[in-house]
Amino acid sequence: MTKLDEKEIIRIFAEKLGIADLDDVAQLGRSIVFKADMLVASTDVPNGMEAWQVARKSIVSCVSDLAAKGVKPHAAMISLGMPNNCTRPYVEGLARGFAGAVKEFGVKIVGGDTNEANGLVIDCSMLGFASGKIPTRTGARPGDVVVVSGMFGFPPAGLAILMRNAAAAGAFRKQAAESVLVPKPRQRFGLALAKYFSSSIDSSDGLATSLYELASRSGVKIAIDSVPAADGVEKFAQENGLDAHELVFHGGEEYEIVATVPKSRLRQAMSAARKAGAALHVIGRVQRGAGDVFVGKKLLENRGYVHFRIR
Repeated sequence: MTKLDEKEIIRIFAEKLGIADLDDVAQLGRSIVFKADMLVASTDVPNGMEAWQVARKSIVSCVSDLAAKGVKPHAAMISLGMPNNCTRPYVEGLARGFAGAVKEFGVKIVGGDTNEANGLVIDCSMLGFASGKIPTRTGARPGDVVVVSGMFGFPPAGLAILMRNAAAAGAFRKQAAESVLVPKPRQRFGLALAKYFSSSIDSSDGLATSLYELASRSGVKIAIDSVPAADGVEKFAQENGLDAHELVFHGGEEYEIVATVPKSRLRQAMSAARKAGAALHVIGRVQRGAGDVFVGKKLLENRGYVHFRIR
């Protein structure tokens, strides 16, 4: 029997429920934007992550998806499934993490639910308000440029360090580990630049998967001219017998924004990025095609972070 991955499961539900425009967020009416995301400790919490960081990460996932659409979060509800061996200090740590996220991202936690579970599960439902139509995954057009909010490879390297004791030292080790334990969603980037996007997506499932999602949903080809590898990733990969290409394109767990911008609006977007103190990197072009992504002349494999498979 064929195994189903996360995306196929989503497609099945979308078909049965009549959801035609799949995205990470849903715009309801003219202004309300809704998002839900689930953190499952057994798959989403690496070694060394403290309770406050776990709680914060559950908020980051929603904030990042809203940021990719230029939406500032307004309110959230948190549902907790907790094992019966959870200690008071751990619960207090979670509470500190939620409280810190409230201040950091400007979102109010207004309620939620708790229940017993075999392992820790945190479900965050968040809403914000859009000033107009938000960018979707379907708007990329030939002639657009492909932009990202940062470089890639730190979180996969950080996971290798935390989970498999990969060799790294100094500033690289610190930055890679912190990118996993305290991820930084590109809220400033998204809020300043989303009005220039023809399409956009959060990259937490991996750069390759994100690029393919924009290409296939928009019915175009994406050509990557400049690989957005973070400083030190190539050296780290060589020293640990890893593939830098794999870390950059297929690792996932990054909370960057991947978007397309009409070439006629690129100068405005770059000016807005400078004013907001945000980095904007042009990495490729949108061309006529049918959903493929190329890095140079080589077809990029459509693969990223997959949460689970079932039979």
